[in-house]
Formats: sequence, structure tokens, C-alpha cells
Amino acid sequence: MGKTLQSITINAPLDRVWDAVSDFSDMSWAPNVITDLQVVGSAGGKEIGIGRVLNNAFHETLISLDDEQRTFSYTIDDGPPPISKDDVTNYVGTVKVQPASDGKGTLVEWSSKWENNDEAAYDFCHGIYLALLDDMKKSLE
Repeated sequence: MGKTLQSITINAPLDRVWDAVSDFSDMSWAPNVITDLQVVGSAGGKEIGIGRVLNNAFHETLISLDDEQRTFSYTIDDGPPPISKDDVTNYVGTVKVQPASDGKGTLVEWSSKWENNDEAAYDFCHGIYLALLDDMKKSLE
């Protein structure tokens, strides 16, 4: 099973970071990475089952969201190689927002796991998640 974990500390209040990233239908905090977001379905941004298509390539579905624990998970249902539905299966990404260990700022952890095509998918996803976290930091600090 493939997996990846990235994290970043953002010098911004916990609730501000969570409010920004927990709306599955809005990634305006990542303007340098996400140039197009199309909502799929009629569910709201925090409703399980809402879908989105990122940059006309990544088809994702929200599968869990916990405001109290400040975490959500989603599937990637299809995307470009090496994470297309023909390349990987059971892809689940999870974002967790929590207080930074030093008591200042907010720690954001972005992890994912999947089956098949482990090394190629890792190389592909790791860079994207680092870019998303960097954009998040720039937008929210």
C-alpha cells in the first residue's frame, strides 16, 4: 500500500485555517495550484458526498468531515496517470488541522493512502501536496 504524509505550520488561528480548508467546494486558498474547481452534485461544501473536479483532471468525493476533530477525508475517483482509476485503487486523502505543538499557530497534516502503483503515485502526489500546503500558508498567514 502506498502512502504519503506532509505537514506545515501556519502562523494563523486554528479556526481560521479550518474554516478555509474544510469547505470542500472552495480551494481559493490555493490559487497557484488549483486554477479550476467544478462542484459535482448539489450537496453543500461540508456535506458528505459532494464531489469536485480540480483543474479538469482530479475527480474527488468528500467521504467524511468532523468539525469537532477538524479533519476530513476524500477519495480520488479518477485523475491523470499515475493516479488514474486504472493505476490506483482505494485512494483516500485526509486533512487534519490542529494546534501547533509550540502553542503558536496551526499544524496542518495532509496524508493519503492507496493501493497499486505505489512509487509513481507517491512521487506525483507528494509534490502536489507540498505545493498545496505552501499555497495554504501563503494565503492564510
